[in-house]
Amino acid sequence: MSAAEILGKPLCALAFCWRLERRDGVTIGLTSHDRALTIDGLLYAATPGITPSAILRGGGEQELTELQGAISSAAISEADLDAGRWDGATLLLHLTEWTDPGVLWVELARGEFGGIERSGAAYSVGLRSGLANVLERAVAPVTSATCRAALGDRDCSVDLRRHQRIVSVSEVADEAVLCAGLVAGRYPFGRLRWLEGPNCGLVQPIVDQDGDTLFLSEPPAFPVTPGTRALLTEGCDKRLATCAGRFGNAVNFRGEPHLPGMDLLTRYPGS
Repeated sequence: MSAAEILGKPLCALAFCWRLERRDGVTIGLTSHDRALTIDGLLYAATPGITPSAILRGGGEQELTELQGAISSAAISEADLDAGRWDGATLLLHLTEWTDPGVLWVELARGEFGGIERSGAAYSVGLRSGLANVLERAVAPVTSATCRAALGDRDCSVDLRRHQRIVSVSEVADEAVLCAGLVAGRYPFGRLRWLEGPNCGLVQPIVDQDGDTLFLSEPPAFPVTPGTRALLTEGCDKRLATCAGRFGNAVNFRGEPHLPGMDLLTRYPGS
């Protein structure tokens, strides 16, 4: 039976199904039905309190602007929200019949988690649609003296595996993380990914380095015990000299280091 035939019946037993995929690969399913549903091997847990806002349809794409619900430790916990585990997560919303799950499977909307606001035991999540993300991109790149690419991305093409290492964290004090045997000056603007413990999967930017001490942008979300392993990725200050000297990648430099800036207009003899 087609979707049109099912929806055309005098009585339908409909339920929303949410598929949420975090950037670390964790995927959960939630449903507005009062009992769990299993569809294509994924268990959609009963979460009647989670509801969508109005769904806007047009231009060939569906847009869901907001998601609201109650915080549940079994699904979307307060600790995970505060730690940023759900930042940038992908969400798909489908409609199905709970009497025959998966036979009717209509995609209503999809998007990425944007801003998350909490009020007591409730939360609301702003969602960014794929079309909106495309429209927000710049039509042409803005000129800059530094590189516009991110280290290791398609434009940069540097193999990050040669610039990563697994370390054992011996001490953490606020934003400072101590790891023995680091090469000086390699990790500012890089990142640290926790591989064990309560922070496992979280990625934190490295803003500075002093010998074997790394300074993160903020303290880890959860306590870190000595000996916890982490993956370090070197950073790049996006200067041409660094690109050529340390990475040997000047041919892929995405910047204009020799382009005169606006201060050229103020230059005159004797200045």
